[in-house]
Amino acid sequence: MRILYVEDEKLLADAVTHLLKKSNINVDWAEDGEEGLRLAKKPVYDAIVLDIMLPKMSGLEILETIRRQGIKTPVIMLSALSEVEDKVRGLDIGADDYLAKPFKTKELIARLNALVRRPTLRESKIVKFEDLEFDIENRTVNNVALTEKEAEILEMLINSGEKTVQKDYILAHVWGADMIAEDNYVEVYMSYLRKKLKTIGSKVAIKTVRGLGYKLVIK
Repeated sequence: MRILYVEDEKLLADAVTHLLKKSNINVDWAEDGEEGLRLAKKPVYDAIVLDIMLPKMSGLEILETIRRQGIKTPVIMLSALSEVEDKVRGLDIGADDYLAKPFKTKELIARLNALVRRPTLRESKIVKFEDLEFDIENRTVNNVALTEKEAEILEMLINSGEKTVQKDYILAHVWGADMIAEDNYVEVYMSYLRKKLKTIGSKVAIKTVRGLGYKLVIK
């Protein structure tokens, strides 16, 4: 399971993230609303844990925005506020569950597991870049199957367009910031992806930007 955790209290976020990872839950943390919204738009998360009170943009604004854009990722709202109105508004906007702070991490894990097990009607989502058609749900590019890590890396590159994606960013988000991973892991998977792009005859290539990372270019 991979979740997005949006929380501005760093000590709390560090503690919860640590316990979630011990339960084999991969966590990406955002500490303000703007970063939370940017990440929430990425179709890589099984669930989002979203605090209401955040700097720059509230959790309710994030939730309202992603639901308006058709993003159906399950969301658990967090808040230290006890007013019924906040809970009702969150659920009305499209939250799937609500947890009052302070909470026990075991309860959060139980609710995450319940949400992820809940059956959903999934729609195939196609992301296009030049002559590439990347099917996020089925992990294919132009009908060629990708592994989980190949799919995650290709999605990062496509979402970044022709901008460079740093190698450290790829390592942290694909293998996990707390996992010991060698730099050549990324290069190996780039090699796999290049072979698949060659197989489908794409005019898109993956360029290595020396000392920085990788980006998509047109041959």
